[in-house]
Amino acid sequence: MKNRVEELRKEHGLKQEELADLLEVSRQTISSLEKGRYNPSILLAFKISHYFNLSIEDIFLYKED
Repeated sequence: MKNRVEELRKEHGLKQEELADLLEVSRQTISSLEKGRYNPSILLAFKISHYFNLSIEDIFLYKED
């Protein structure tokens, strides 16, 4: 699954650590999300979508293989 977390974070002028603090996760979690190594829990996906005021589908892009 691809996502737009890094793009959105940079558009908002945030460092990984700042976004992590806002979402109450580690900086490593944000890094792993941005690199596509980690799929978020539904709770984290909702927190991210709420913070950026976008739908989950606008942030996390699912494509079937």
